Amino acid sequence: MLATAPWLFGSRDLKRVLVLGGYGSFGARISQLLAKAGQFEIWVGGRSLEKAEAFCRSQSDLSLMPLRIDRDRGFAADLLRLRPWLVIDAAGPFQEATYDVAQACILSGSHYFDIADGRAFVENFRDLDAQARTAGLTLISGASSVPALSSAVVTQLARGLDSVGCVETSISASHRATVGLSVMRAILSYVGKPVTLKQAGRWVVARGWRNIRLQTYGTARSRPLAMRWVALCDVPDLALLSDTLPGRPLVIFRAGAELALENAALWLMSWWVQWGLVSDLRPFAGVLLRLRSLTSKLGGDRSAMAVRLVGLRGDQVIERCWTLIADKGQGPFTPCLATPLLAQRLAAGTLEIGAYAALGILSVDAFEAQFRALGFETEIIEPAGRAPLYRRVMGDAFDRLPNTVRQIHTFAGAGLAEGRASVTRGTNPIARMVARVFGFPAAGDNIPLSVRFFERDGRETWERRFGDRTFASELSFDGEVLIERFGVLRFGFELRETSNGFGMHLRRWWCGPVPMPLPFGPKGVAEESEVDQRFHFDVPISLPGVGLIVHYRGWLSPITDVPT
Repeated sequence: MLATAPWLFGSRDLKRVLVLGGYGSFGARISQLLAKAGQFEIWVGGRSLEKAEAFCRSQSDLSLMPLRIDRDRGFAADLLRLRPWLVIDAAGPFQEATYDVAQACILSGSHYFDIADGRAFVENFRDLDAQARTAGLTLISGASSVPALSSAVVTQLARGLDSVGCVETSISASHRATVGLSVMRAILSYVGKPVTLKQAGRWVVARGWRNIRLQTYGTARSRPLAMRWVALCDVPDLALLSDTLPGRPLVIFRAGAELALENAALWLMSWWVQWGLVSDLRPFAGVLLRLRSLTSKLGGDRSAMAVRLVGLRGDQVIERCWTLIADKGQGPFTPCLATPLLAQRLAAGTLEIGAYAALGILSVDAFEAQFRALGFETEIIEPAGRAPLYRRVMGDAFDRLPNTVRQIHTFAGAGLAEGRASVTRGTNPIARMVARVFGFPAAGDNIPLSVRFFERDGRETWERRFGDRTFASELSFDGEVLIERFGVLRFGFELRETSNGFGMHLRRWWCGPVPMPLPFGPKGVAEESEVDQRFHFDVPISLPGVGLIVHYRGWLSPITDVPT
């Protein structure tokens, strides 16, 4: 059913739009964009009539009307009196909000959009669907950078792929972009707290403002934004996006400020939460804003957004990257672009009735006119497809491996496998010390095992979790041997076919950049094989003069597209 159903509460001007927080950082931009569309009469609403009037005076060439309205006091009664066609909630923060505003819209017969980035708020918004349908109204949550714009980009990048393994979105904001109390509280609501990520229908746990990395943004026509720090954020995409794509990929969202100092401070504060020194960082929002104001003249006026998607087409790893560069302080318009587009579609009667997230509703093409008007530079690049790492190492021999062994080593961007393992540990005191340094698992039988695989730029990270013990290594190919790195130590292996798999034979090793004598290196041939149509591994590690360090063996099954 489309939103052209008869009004249940009498006639009205179908183009009258109330923007809550309409003079705030994002609300002001939404009000401007809607007014410039020429289809709508805009009420700029908020608690302060003086601020609303001042903003409207500053935009004298636009049709804007100031309105005092408080979403927390008498809002439902005011809305019944005003009866706007559409209410856009740009006030936030939505991490702390209820659905009172949306429910008041249902009672007054008003459509509703918001720019929520609160994960639970957007994820559970469908709880209002039955009420919205009964009233013949359209209610949309998350009409912002995420998930409205991000899902549009991901849909375009995923075209023609057999499966998707990983989606990584990141946003780096200019330091001069306005950050209000609600935005700061929204960020602090998840810093240091557990954040669940969905992969192949399974949930894994990370922590907010961790998984930090340096990101460079650039297009062919713009000067790059180099060395921007971004860290894990809790947004609706982490819960909603995976199930819309073939392969149900791992979805990660990172964001960061322009100044490294600000990102480092949040990263350090995340440990306060994990260590239990504080339970919630939101009370620090005001202090952080005051400290941030001391550096207001630093940094530039350039912001960026990027989406990286990695998938498989046949046996080729396909990587596609979309980048947006916003110059001249225009970056804060990015979260505001979806609402005018959706309002135009609502007026045209092409949006479904009901309550739902702004997921996959808009296309990238729908945003292009706005990008051009704001001077945004956008670009999609697709580097040449590459074979999976172990295929590059083994060449044609990879095709002769048993199916289960090939399957473990054929993933794009990210992968997940689960199984069981048995572990034997050496008893020599030096062996115990080495095992502790490397994080090798404790001895035991039938231990639950999960392995998460991550691939970027041809390198793979294997994160192995034996029970509650985790250790990781990075694998790459130097053109001659497979390199496995544990911290400062690197080991080069020759992969030799066996009757039902392959063995890994050490050929060289290094400590940092220094080559080390092979006779003093670790001993043991790790083997991977197929047994009873299941992937099996057998990894013995010992040291000359010390004896056994660890020996772990067991089986794994790849987890792909698991129903929830």
